Amino acid sequence: MGEFDDLISANSEFATNFDLAGFDGVAHAGVAIVTCMDSRIDPLRMLGLGPGDAKIFRNPGGRVTAAALEALVLGVHLLGVERILVIPHTNCAMATHTEAELKLKVGQSAGVDASWQQFHVITDQIAALHEDVQTVRSHPLIPESVKVGGFIYHVDTGLIDQKF
Repeated sequence: MGEFDDLISANSEFATNFDLAGFDGVAHAGVAIVTCMDSRIDPLRMLGLGPGDAKIFRNPGGRVTAAALEALVLGVHLLGVERILVIPHTNCAMATHTEAELKLKVGQSAGVDASWQQFHVITDQIAALHEDVQTVRSHPLIPESVKVGGFIYHVDTGLIDQKF
């Protein structure tokens, strides 16, 4: 049971000053963000937002997957989303490794064959970002009134660069 004690203790401390009760689940800034799971990314703070302002969907590479689209459609129609930002980042493992390299590294770490696992590497990050933005813009359940932008987050500066 001790493996999580530090996190449970931190949560207990967090709860002593908890002031987020009563939020309605709506994105109060009207923003949804699709970004990578990379721990160098602080999606709210990098855009000057706070708790309750945005819906955030994270996955390896920050790609617009079927699950991300599901979240965006729900965000637009039920949770006040009016602007969508797709934000992959520089120095992303999904864009700097090949599928074979990731399978080998994971297999070595796991001590078992990982050749069957898909990792969906990104061979051209800008082309993938353009594709993802177009996928969102052309989705039949996301109206044209919703603004969709594609950005690259620079992990060494904290800046975002709008590409689309």
